Amino acid sequence: MSVTFSRRAILTGLLSSAAGVALAEAPLVSPRPNGRTGAVDVAPETSPIPRIAPRVRATIEEMIAAADLDGTVGCVLADADTGEMLEQIDAGVALPPASVTKAVTALYALDALGGAFRFVTRIYATAPVEGGILRGDLILAGGGDPTLSADHLAELADALKASGVTEVTGRFLCWRGALPYAEEIEPSQLDHLGYNPAVSGLNLNYNRVYFEWAQSGGDWRVTLDARTENPGPPVSMARVRIVDRGSPVFATDAPDSWTVARSALGNGGSRRMPVRQPALYAGDVFQTLAGRAGLTLPAPDVIDDLPQDRAELAQHASATLRTILQEMLLYSTNLTAEVCGLAATQAKFATSLDINASAAQMTRWLGQKYGITCDFVDHSGLSDQNRISGGDMVKILLAVGPDGPLRPIMRRIAMTDQDNNRLEDYPIEVRAKTGTLNFVSALAGYIKTAEGSDLVFTIFAVNLERRAQGKASGDEVPEGSIAWNRRAKRLQQRLLQRWGLVYRNDDLQDTTDQVLVTD
Repeated sequence: MSVTFSRRAILTGLLSSAAGVALAEAPLVSPRPNGRTGAVDVAPETSPIPRIAPRVRATIEEMIAAADLDGTVGCVLADADTGEMLEQIDAGVALPPASVTKAVTALYALDALGGAFRFVTRIYATAPVEGGILRGDLILAGGGDPTLSADHLAELADALKASGVTEVTGRFLCWRGALPYAEEIEPSQLDHLGYNPAVSGLNLNYNRVYFEWAQSGGDWRVTLDARTENPGPPVSMARVRIVDRGSPVFATDAPDSWTVARSALGNGGSRRMPVRQPALYAGDVFQTLAGRAGLTLPAPDVIDDLPQDRAELAQHASATLRTILQEMLLYSTNLTAEVCGLAATQAKFATSLDINASAAQMTRWLGQKYGITCDFVDHSGLSDQNRISGGDMVKILLAVGPDGPLRPIMRRIAMTDQDNNRLEDYPIEVRAKTGTLNFVSALAGYIKTAEGSDLVFTIFAVNLERRAQGKASGDEVPEGSIAWNRRAKRLQQRLLQRWGLVYRNDDLQDTTDQVLVTD
């Protein structure tokens, strides 16, 4: 069957909304993304494209002006097959890409490590096990796995028990030296944000602890645990105290020691707090889980150097790097991006570098491989000091191509109307990476048009002045930021829906005659 619509009527009805917000706090157990759907059958009576009387189509300049973003908007559209730049505004202006950085990091990690790579967490003994007794040290050795969870540690505890160990006479050591340690990803971010945790060679639960508070009599009951989908083991290495003050709501006086203003607690609630000592956190949780399995361990000690004399007792291997990156791009997990970037640099240059130095190596690699100019200071996009232009981001996506390794692991962006209602069966497919900071909204990826053409695009919207003002205020959500980012994402939707419908698959010339959608 075939359905024909007036192109002008279609374009008149292109409605706007958010292209999707990058989730800063990922679930601890990540469901797999939905598989790619097949061809779209659009019947006249169910078409998501509104039928509105024709009028002259707005230019992208007019659409940007209507968005009222009072900042800089750079957008670029290119033909994925020929590389021709079809539309561009401020394509050469370098701007913060926010979490679109993660798409670059994914390419860097795949190039250095390969999609089949797995992170491995191991249990070592420094002496033989005789009669069930380990007369030496037990080591929980991290392999950098950013997805290691309390559930995985429980499996390791059971495997350790199955290996025959019933007693440990030495120390319980936690090795974090597989990757360089950083107390936080981005120092300019607020201390209590769960999406800005520490980075280590031994990580757990995305380096976040679950903080819950509830009224109990005339006081507050506070708990900290290492939950995944369900409540996890209690955590003793971190603490939260309720104090009488107006502001700030959260304050820290030592790593993993917090105070919270009583006036902000309401009737109860919960949130995930960042962990600054992830290796100690993992050791604390493993000690509890080993005890549940029948093995008593001493309190954990963190080490940076792994003893030479050791024997493996058990191990846990992560999912493949390709799967980890797919979930990173879906949930925008900052820890995953930093770990994968650091591991890639380590593999490429046989040396361990901190986040800034590793990002500098990634920047050099991008320049050499794709012939672009950019400047990255991290691998996650959490810093607003990262810079790349829309034109250079499009060059990367063109070089990788729609049939390359990136597009299949990118999130599918739903088309929505101005009320953020999903337009089911909209006849284009967008796979892209979102990026969101206060007063920064970015999106870059691939479009499969209504007629089957492949396009590459970048949309960067930034107001650096208002962002600086928001950071200076100390507010987690500065005044005006939600509305600004909402308008930016509405602009993304209008541009995507326009681009997906106005370019033909023969010569990609902008036309105003008809769109033909076939079964």
